[in-house]
Amino acid sequence: MYDYLIVGAGLYGAVCAHELQKKGYSVLVVDKRSHIGGNIYTEEISGINVHKYGAHIFHTNDTGVWNYVNQFARFNRYTNSPVANYHGELYSLPFNMYTFNRMWGVTTPDEARMRIEEQRREYVESSARKKGIRPEDFTPDNLEEQAISLVGTDIYEKLVRDYTMKQWGRPCDELPAFIIRRLPVRFTYDNNYFNALHQGIPTGGYTQIISTMLEGTDVRLDTDYLADRDALNAQARNIIYTGPIDAYFGYELGTLEYRSLRFETEQLSTDNYQGNAVVNYTDADTPFTRIIEHKWFEFGVDRNGQPVPGTVISREYSLEWHPGEESYYPVNDRKNTALYEQYRKKADMETSVIFGGRLGEYKYYDMDQVIDRALERVSSVPGRR
Repeated sequence: MYDYLIVGAGLYGAVCAHELQKKGYSVLVVDKRSHIGGNIYTEEISGINVHKYGAHIFHTNDTGVWNYVNQFARFNRYTNSPVANYHGELYSLPFNMYTFNRMWGVTTPDEARMRIEEQRREYVESSARKKGIRPEDFTPDNLEEQAISLVGTDIYEKLVRDYTMKQWGRPCDELPAFIIRRLPVRFTYDNNYFNALHQGIPTGGYTQIISTMLEGTDVRLDTDYLADRDALNAQARNIIYTGPIDAYFGYELGTLEYRSLRFETEQLSTDNYQGNAVVNYTDADTPFTRIIEHKWFEFGVDRNGQPVPGTVISREYSLEWHPGEESYYPVNDRKNTALYEQYRKKADMETSVIFGGRLGEYKYYDMDQVIDRALERVSSVPGRR
């Protein structure tokens, strides 16, 4: 009998497995997919490490987590600097002085601030009149109002509105304001999307990290835990479950909502398709949200620093999620948050089961947060003598 059964061979499960095994516990990891790594799985195609489930850039301000993950791979110095394409007009992201110069022709931070403030003030005054309130009493009620009050109408209409609508499958004025609590606006010429102390991509892809973490651990792939729960539970004293929390309970209280993704991946003979790892398509006419050119995550070279011929691109489409499909982004609105809280109370009563990860906790986590949560969870488990 194993000491722990871990359901899910993604980052959370792999960290738990690695740390528990170091403490002397026997561990079995199962995953319904045919590969380890969860959504950070990378597959090598013609020398290019392809992010099969979308772009993953590791970034963190937690030096402890950074040092931890660097045990398992060598990270390069990749800096996330996506480009926005609006009907062929190219803009730098996050919103910065390059963006403002392209949008309005301004060259100084004061000019850019003035443009944004003029548009913001005009919008707030107009919206306040429609609501019959004073401008100083205006509070954004939806995502559209929140975004315009932060960046003005021009940036919202070209770079936020349609892209967000494609992401969430509904107009911005029907989305809650808290989805965009803040938008990164910089009055400097800085294209670094993440304002993080540490940032990079593992040379050779993410799968190697999970593989190293799981060395010495028994792993069973193509294994659906929920379909064979009783038999698998009988093999372990404790369970760490990283699947959907509502699925664990048979959706008896209702189904939590997600957004899903679909990818069209294509191998091309050209050595350079778009000149950047990520280009967002922010207009409504383009059906996909972005194109990822995977080779540029590792600067277009192999482990030996030699140029990789050809390229691989992935077009990413955001979709409405249905049960049985891959769950990517939890819809953390009031309705779903309230439903999750009901499931969490049921989970708290499962004394031998730990629920963790973005699906088990119904929360979007960056990779560093996943590692931190997993380390915190297993830190209280005493080591075996």
